[in-house]
Amino acid sequence: MQIFVRQPSGVTDVLDLEEGAWYDAVLAGLNLDTETCYLTSGGAVLSPDSHIQDLATVEVQGRVVGGKVHGSLARAGKVRNQTPKVEKNTEGAKKKLAGRAKRREQYTKRFVNVVVGPGKKRGPNSNADKK
Repeated sequence: MQIFVRQPSGVTDVLDLEEGAWYDAVLAGLNLDTETCYLTSGGAVLSPDSHIQDLATVEVQGRVVGGKVHGSLARAGKVRNQTPKVEKNTEGAKKKLAGRAKRREQYTKRFVNVVVGPGKKRGPNSNADKK
């Protein structure tokens, strides 16, 4: 059986192997260790008892050392837990209008409900009558 072995360095080797113990032969032929690498074919991880076809491409993948966590998990959720809880104010909480409804209210306030009185017209921020 003949297979192609693609190494992490990009080099592709062609190996002639026997049907039965191909996994160990690949590792021994390339001087690889199962602790530092593993074999894949077509995106699937291969084990010593898995079967592959003739002329298949097997890729050598390096194992990634894991288990390190930045920061302590003892402090997880610290900010949320120390933030004071604020209850929602449901009394008299009227949502402000937005979009078309807001423009409609502005139109009504400025042009429809106009009270014409004596004297000069006051602006919208005038506090003349609130003394």
